[in-house]
Amino acid sequence: MEKLNASFFYLLERAIKTYRQMAQRTISEEYGAITIDQLLVLQAMKDQPELTQQQIAVVVFKDYASITRIIDLLVRKGFLHRSGHPTDRRRFELRLTQEAEDLLQQVHPRILKNRKIALDGITEEEILIARKVLAKISENCG
Repeated sequence: MEKLNASFFYLLERAIKTYRQMAQRTISEEYGAITIDQLLVLQAMKDQPELTQQQIAVVVFKDYASITRIIDLLVRKGFLHRSGHPTDRRRFELRLTQEAEDLLQQVHPRILKNRKIALDGITEEEILIARKVLAKISENCG
């Protein structure tokens, strides 16, 4: 049996976790108590404001219960405004506040810097190959 740390998927998971830890640390140092998951939800809503909570969950790879908790936190922090849906009483309408828009704009350079740090020494060709491999894995598993 293959050693754990020799497995491709172990190495992939380790790379993702170490990147997220580094990114969360630098974002927390500069912008306070906002998580990467919260930023992902805000960005998804900025990119596609018509998304429902269930659609947001799919886009950011979270379960529905986690998205509900994240949205509740973002409302309490003043980054989201939640109101009743005009035609469906079971749903809410969500929209970004100006504070959320400002935060996304402020944090963007830090995100780019984190990506640059993570990809240091990796060529464009290696990135292209990695994208193809990851897309193929997703295709194989989907």
